[in-house]
Amino acid sequence: MSSARRLDVSPGPQIRATPGAYPPTPGEPDQPNLVSSELSLSQAVYARRAEYTISKKIRIKVGTWNVASISGTEKDIGPWFVGGKGLSESLSALHFEDEETVSDGSLEDVGHQESRRRKKKPTVPLNDPGLLPGDEEIGLYVLGLQEIIDVGSATQALKPYHDPHPSRRWKHAIENALPEGYALVAEQQLVGLYMVIYAAPNVATTVSSVSTASVGTGLMGYMGNKGAVVTRIVLGESTRIVFVDCHLGAGAEDGSLERRNWDVSQILRRTTFDAVYNGGGEKEEDSEKIGSEDFAFWFGDLNYRLEGIPGEDVRRLLMLHTKDLYREGEESRRKIDAELALHNRYLDHDPTEDSTSSNHHDASSMATSLASDLDPSSDPASLQTTISSLLPHDQLHQQMHERKAFHDGWREGPIDFLPTYKYDVGSVGMYDSSEKKRGPSWCDRILFRTQRDKSNHEEEVQAEEAAKKRDQEMKAHGLDDTSINDEEVLFDYDPAADGTNDDYDEHADDPEVTTNAAGFDDKLHLEYYTSHQRVLSSDHKPLDAIFTLTYAAADPDLKAKVHKEVARELDVAENERRPAVTVIVDHHQDHSHPSQDHESVDFGEVRFDSPKTQNITIANTGRATAVAGFTDRIVSANQPAGTAPPWLRIRFDRPSDKNPPESYTLEPGDAVNVELTVHVTDMALVRQLNNNETHLEDVLVLRIHNGRDYFLPVRATWLASSFGRSIGNLVRIPEGGVRKAQDQQESGVKWSAPRELFRLTESLEDLVERAVAEWGMKVHEEDTEKAPWAREPRWPFSSDYHPTSEEDSRQVLKERIRETLDTDAPISSAFPMETTILQRAECVAETFLSFLHNLEDGIITESLWSDLEKMLLEREKDRAKTQLSIEDERMQILDILIRSPAHSTSFTFVTTMLTKIIHELRGAGTEAEQRRTGLEGSFATMFSDLVIRAPTYTNIKDRRASNARQNRVLEVFLHG
Repeated sequence: MSSARRLDVSPGPQIRATPGAYPPTPGEPDQPNLVSSELSLSQAVYARRAEYTISKKIRIKVGTWNVASISGTEKDIGPWFVGGKGLSESLSALHFEDEETVSDGSLEDVGHQESRRRKKKPTVPLNDPGLLPGDEEIGLYVLGLQEIIDVGSATQALKPYHDPHPSRRWKHAIENALPEGYALVAEQQLVGLYMVIYAAPNVATTVSSVSTASVGTGLMGYMGNKGAVVTRIVLGESTRIVFVDCHLGAGAEDGSLERRNWDVSQILRRTTFDAVYNGGGEKEEDSEKIGSEDFAFWFGDLNYRLEGIPGEDVRRLLMLHTKDLYREGEESRRKIDAELALHNRYLDHDPTEDSTSSNHHDASSMATSLASDLDPSSDPASLQTTISSLLPHDQLHQQMHERKAFHDGWREGPIDFLPTYKYDVGSVGMYDSSEKKRGPSWCDRILFRTQRDKSNHEEEVQAEEAAKKRDQEMKAHGLDDTSINDEEVLFDYDPAADGTNDDYDEHADDPEVTTNAAGFDDKLHLEYYTSHQRVLSSDHKPLDAIFTLTYAAADPDLKAKVHKEVARELDVAENERRPAVTVIVDHHQDHSHPSQDHESVDFGEVRFDSPKTQNITIANTGRATAVAGFTDRIVSANQPAGTAPPWLRIRFDRPSDKNPPESYTLEPGDAVNVELTVHVTDMALVRQLNNNETHLEDVLVLRIHNGRDYFLPVRATWLASSFGRSIGNLVRIPEGGVRKAQDQQESGVKWSAPRELFRLTESLEDLVERAVAEWGMKVHEEDTEKAPWAREPRWPFSSDYHPTSEEDSRQVLKERIRETLDTDAPISSAFPMETTILQRAECVAETFLSFLHNLEDGIITESLWSDLEKMLLEREKDRAKTQLSIEDERMQILDILIRSPAHSTSFTFVTTMLTKIIHELRGAGTEAEQRRTGLEGSFATMFSDLVIRAPTYTNIKDRRASNARQNRVLEVFLHG
């Protein structure tokens, strides 16, 4: 069993499924779309095709069979078409002298073969060795079938679709018979017509530009019960071949012949193929018609009949030759003898016979009469003499001679086999014995044509037209007057000029040789043309022809060599024209984390809100001006698009030439510096990095206009941060901080509240106390400057008064404070000795605010606040009845917060710290109480948003009321 595969022979579709439809018009979506960058190389290689083209020879087997929609006929397809079986040497001119198997007497006799015929079994003779070339000897199998379904049914003919089931059955049967590795090149079905083409493994790779079409010429002139399926292929990059499988109009009555000729004209006119792309990938024409190919094969049930001779006479004459296939007494022999005897009795007793009829008292004398005009050396009783006497009555030959059909160069091999139609099903040599007794005919034919055949015909027609025109001119000048003597006509002859033929072609007289479109000589030679007389399952005998095709094929090794040379030459030329840059990555900025990859940017260890920069240089090292700029990266569905990821900033050291997108023009020798800064501030990204759900890795794309793209990998190593976490997560971090726990599994609860929160509040209390004390001593010495808390009541949490020149140093201090929190180091270790107490307090306060702002769930979570707000609303309703003390309010709030002990303790840390700071900042004197009250309200308003995670109300009134309740919760605990 073969494992035939479908060949990908794009461009162009392989199968058009619409029965009877016109081929598509140019420009439809199935037209190929080629990439221009590949074309230039392909075209350059194709221009040197003479260097890698060799002459290759393959066999093409073309088969045709009208299976008469008889079930089981597919069982014979493998034996006769692939295996070459089912021939009858005695009924054809074929002779296989070297075939010992034939002469050893083991081949099944005809009588036994007919008697054992079964519907579901092959009908070819047993022990048939297969006389024709087949199997692996064939490079291209082309099979055309007719009537795989009942085309006589109007229901079938008028269907707007075709039934694919029968064609699948036939394809399966063929593939089972084919040798291993043969590939399906094309298939096409039109109602009952079916064409399929398979190629040998070494041929399949050379097939391209496959295009198929269907033309219906049946009912109403376009339905698919009659018509053709057509395939065009290109073999070896340049040899175009067309295959036409047709079923023309049937019948022998008046008008049938003209209808067949009309069918042919419609097939020629309406068949259109997709464009051919040559070996260089260039489209040669938008579309093609039949006639532009190098070789064409037209086969099928052409339905041309024998005319001018009675059909019954032909039947009896041919059965004189077939009766000897049978032994005396066998059923077919009895039927043939009975018909011949009946005819002889009719001739003997017909009183109306004239005197000449006495010479025809038996069928043998009929054969002698029909063959009387043949060469005397021929045997008048031989089958070949009989066939030769019948062929002048063949309508196809007559129409070709009269130039009404197939006259433009079409040829056919010698017909030395019996007419292929019409037989009794199951019989080798019994022509139609039904009541109709249809006359035998060569309905099934295989024609072929080379481009030279077509050209020769066109030249002949032109010559005839020129001669006709000269005759008309001579008549116009009276030169046809018979009174003019030959002596009066002068002939000029110049031996030097008239003896020269500048257009000499060594193949001019060889119609088998044709020059294809690429300029190479191809040759087609017919080896065999015969019917398979001993196939019994249809009323038609299958017919095949084997051709040897010599064509110009690309040698893979030679082509690979040329391809390599051309690619190298184009590369050199292209490099001289195309801009080229060199990207240099500065690896000397981070000595603590040397990169092993010199073509990537590695930022090393990166922390939250701690920018880190690397530099690259883009230098124009080519000979052409380069326009460089980063373009959009290739991203996955869950990644943000753009030239860089959100955590990376790109800055060039010069203004952009064009914006957007940013691009920079570099002359040869010029360079531009690019600063890449990684800065992680987005808290959603921080949480993903902390949870190891993503990484700081990406690839930037540097695009050079008219040049190649450069891909620049960037990466960084994330150091875990305590920021952006939940309180529930922070209380599980062991001693050593989040950095130490980065690669460890999460453990149980370690602390009653986050250590980071405790250390920040503790440090702030101490620093504010020291700052106030230090400022008090300074005031006694010099009373010319106000204290920071006198200028900004919310100090140290609002310190906008400090000069911008200190911003960079303060940013560094805050980074160092966060590092102490993440590594569980003392906060005091973050400050150099020269840092003032005020600066320390302000930087710790800013870090504290950031920590609270970025807590994932807040100090008071949304669920806790929901419970608190319900309690506060109920209390507001009862306020007129009951006035609670500050202590009672605190207890009600703590009763709810204690449901989450870690959050309750954290709330206590924050409010206790704020109370102590208020106490330090209120000062002494008569205004101290007033300042305390102001600070309580100011801090409550400031910290309520940071401490409490409350929903946002869209209604302004509701939002103000909720904000007032949040402030009240803080005020209760800040009240001294």
